[in-house]
Amino acid sequence: MRRRTSRASRTSGAGGATRAVRPAALSAVAVLATAGLLLTGCSAAGKAGSADSGSGKSGSGAAVKVGLVYSRTGLLADYGKQYRDGFMAGLDYATHGTRKVAGHRIEVTEQDDAGDPGKAVSAAKNLIGKGYKVLAGTTDSGVALQMAPLAAQNKVLYISGPAATDAVTGINGYTFRSGRQSYQDILTAGAMLGDAEGKKVTVLAQDSTFGQANVAAVKAVLGAKGAEVGSVLAPPSATDLTPFARQVKSGGPDLVFVAWAGSTAPALWTALDQQGVLGAGKVVTGLAGTASYPVFGTAGAKVSFLAHYFPGAGGGNAAEKAMLDSVTKAGGTPDLFTPDGFTAAQMIVHAVAEGSATDPAAMVKALEGWTFDGVKGKARVRAEDHALVQPMFVARLTGKGAAAKPELLDTEPMDAVAPPVKPSAG
Repeated sequence: MRRRTSRASRTSGAGGATRAVRPAALSAVAVLATAGLLLTGCSAAGKAGSADSGSGKSGSGAAVKVGLVYSRTGLLADYGKQYRDGFMAGLDYATHGTRKVAGHRIEVTEQDDAGDPGKAVSAAKNLIGKGYKVLAGTTDSGVALQMAPLAAQNKVLYISGPAATDAVTGINGYTFRSGRQSYQDILTAGAMLGDAEGKKVTVLAQDSTFGQANVAAVKAVLGAKGAEVGSVLAPPSATDLTPFARQVKSGGPDLVFVAWAGSTAPALWTALDQQGVLGAGKVVTGLAGTASYPVFGTAGAKVSFLAHYFPGAGGGNAAEKAMLDSVTKAGGTPDLFTPDGFTAAQMIVHAVAEGSATDPAAMVKALEGWTFDGVKGKARVRAEDHALVQPMFVARLTGKGAAAKPELLDTEPMDAVAPPVKPSAG
């Protein structure tokens, strides 16, 4: 059943920087606003499993070397830090602070790709050449699409992070994801629409590759459910956005799906509010990181946000509490992509404990079909295509400016927002 929460519950005041103009790093929706695995085994929910006991499948006690390739610098450095902080917290949680699993110490080597696919591939090849069997990270979707084939070619386990392009799911048998994907974002927006049959949906976006991709994605998902999907596209250079707001309102849509990136976002939301769009029907966009909240101004309380994660959205379960406490204690700020790192670490621990420390094929088998209690709640690694089936959230913003905070309105169960199965290739 869907978990409902009161409008007064689960607010978050976490801060943190984020970037909202690099659509490749995010889903078709996560940048719209401006855009661990619990080793359960047979243990009780809310308690980490026995990572040190193992099953003897991992052989000798040699270290498991993990290459963490992510954006430590560059345009996506803020997201990369969130991911990295979450990974270290998840590794401690899943191993009870020992950094060991099944008698093997997990050693992490960090590599900075700076958001550049060429640098990421070079770093990955170097790590693989040194015998690394596990790679994780990837803040940028363009990077992930270069890393995944490399993993298959060299038969190493690769767990992608915040990169949300749907193309990563099912790309090959050695690639998994620890974050959500675009399809899950759009299905969450669709849940706010209800029965899509005969409903009118307008996508408001910039006339760019990013904006057009959003229109195509919404047509593919909601159009297939019977919605009539149209669009209002503004030139990326436009600064007077009032005419586009008027055009949206005149169409009388049941749902407005806003896909917007860049510095004109505050002007867009002001125009939508002034032209009465926000009061005429449901307006949906993605909730990005905490630094994006002030962008909405007073309009934030009138917008419905689909959310991958914000601190507190998981309801304070054991994994979420451990992540929040650990990251904060280490001097970090939990944010949008912190769970992606936490989950990746838990996946690696499980792959070694139940699979192998040296054989990636056995690691893959251990992960396929695994259901666990994570930061966001119960989730499942789908065996057919390695999608991470997980809950998604609906929120609104309260307050404005630096005081803006998300409020959890609804949780969409993982199966309700599961992407279609795309069997793994290779």
